Amino acid sequence: MWFHGLPSLSIHRDRPTGFQVDPANKRSNKAVESPGVIGASKIEGMSDAFSLSLWYPRFRLAELEEKLAVILRQFSAHGGEPGVFSATAWPVNWREAAAFQEIYGLGEHGAQIEYAVNEALELLHPDYAYEFQIGWTLWEPEPGSEPNPNWVRTPRLVRVIGYGPEFDDGAYEQEGHIRIDFGSDAPFLQENVALTPEAIRCIEENIRQLIDLTNAVEKESEAAARLMWTELGESLAARLVSRLNRLQ
Repeated sequence: MWFHGLPSLSIHRDRPTGFQVDPANKRSNKAVESPGVIGASKIEGMSDAFSLSLWYPRFRLAELEEKLAVILRQFSAHGGEPGVFSATAWPVNWREAAAFQEIYGLGEHGAQIEYAVNEALELLHPDYAYEFQIGWTLWEPEPGSEPNPNWVRTPRLVRVIGYGPEFDDGAYEQEGHIRIDFGSDAPFLQENVALTPEAIRCIEENIRQLIDLTNAVEKESEAAARLMWTELGESLAARLVSRLNRLQ
């Protein structure tokens, strides 16, 4: 079946406890007014936003730069951009203005991963979070081509966030040492689209791309635990199975 392998998206092993903190980097930078989160996901209709949280054993703040770079590098092998769209350093909590933000762009304008991560983490503090946006391309119906839509590869922005241990009162315990926000689950469900053979093929490719990316991220970053979760609390795998069952 075309959703084979989806249970792997919901793996949640025991989370490692604790966060070993190195002395905070003392470099500082003047805070700038935050323009808000670029490309933040919005739930429309029946769609839901979903994320992947990752935890690491005996994790130290000094390891965050390497882990973030490893995770961002997995995107180019699984439908994503080789460069970073933007980098932001958030102090204390999400209500504060960004201490650092750089918008590079998509495609040839994207920043090299190592450069963008190093630039943002020059402000390495235990009460900071570090957000990177990177392009990721999925099959979606071309707008205005209904009722028999043309399917086209469409880019979206995915957020990869690394948490310092003191950011937002220890949010990493629930959110993960690193969290990936994928945005809307619509490309994997397409609940308002007729499931023609072409539609099924494109949705299947999206699902396989998601599974391969999440497996690569877990393996290459050596995560000890992961959790795929949604804003509305529904299981993405269960919704995919339900979608398929309506064909039968």
